[in-house]
Amino acid sequence: MIALTVNGEERRLDTPARTHLADALRDGCGLTGTHIGCEQGVCGACTVLVDGKPARSCLLYAHEAAGKPVTTIEGLDDDPVAEALRAAFSRHHALQCGYCTPGMMVTARDIVLRLGAVDEARIREELAGNLCRCTGYRGIVRAIAEVAANRPAAPAAAPRREAPKVAAPAQAPAPAVELPNRIEHRETLSVPLPAAWAILSDPAKVAACLPGAVLTRHEGALLEGRFTASLGPISASFAGQGEWACGEHAGSVRGRGRDGANAAEGMVEFSLSPAAQGSVLDVVLSWRLTGPLAQFSRPALLRGLVAGLADQFARNLERSARGEAPAKRLSIWALIRAWLTRR
Repeated sequence: MIALTVNGEERRLDTPARTHLADALRDGCGLTGTHIGCEQGVCGACTVLVDGKPARSCLLYAHEAAGKPVTTIEGLDDDPVAEALRAAFSRHHALQCGYCTPGMMVTARDIVLRLGAVDEARIREELAGNLCRCTGYRGIVRAIAEVAANRPAAPAAAPRREAPKVAAPAQAPAPAVELPNRIEHRETLSVPLPAAWAILSDPAKVAACLPGAVLTRHEGALLEGRFTASLGPISASFAGQGEWACGEHAGSVRGRGRDGANAAEGMVEFSLSPAAQGSVLDVVLSWRLTGPLAQFSRPALLRGLVAGLADQFARNLERSARGEAPAKRLSIWALIRAWLTRR
């Protein structure tokens, strides 16, 4: 038995544990406005809101949405932004067969509320995960731009755990854009704080401890390099720039890069504190991935990869502090350990 909150109503569904949220919504709740297309997370037709954020309901098991509010296209009937978008879609001929429209509308509403007035290039980037075979996207983009132009930017997100206080970078400040994905990770290190901080305060040593990272330039607060990640047959190598900031046993780095049509932006905030048998490393990782690659990744799998990277980084830091060579590739055991600790 799975308990869901769908469009503000409590639903109890007697479905198998491996039932996808899309099937639960359509077959269990009778909400057939959620369309199923590719069933691989690529087309975006099944997009709904889970905990207020767009999610591919064909990639989520129904039980993963338990305890989180789920909103389908039917739940947006009285929503003023969705109402404005429906009218704009009609004016700009932004639909033909209509199969992609429910998922497109959910994503469009998120763009309007989260970003406010933005240019058409940004709207097209945000729509990368919603495919339409009919319209050529022009009407869709124009409809969203029209509604977004009359909306203020979304209000600031609710306060989260206070980030480590660090000195502001001396140059090339990063844009203050909310990154939608976030993981907080804590590791207990077997090395004392001074030895650990000697590594964490040096960008070159940090890069050496992070599997897949290569630092090609460090000049003041500016960093340049690339980051390569692979999981099974999926691989990407992002080249770009970042900004480094370092304070009293705390710091941050924010960067952005591209790999062809894929783009990534991320931020790592870290702090180090003493412990009885060594030290404690707290890491907050935030990221945003756009382009085709983002659509092939199950959300839980991507989060598991990030958590595995943090775990492997901690182990490499310990090795480096002991004078040993850090591992160059992400260990499958780090992924398994990170997955188990997050269950």
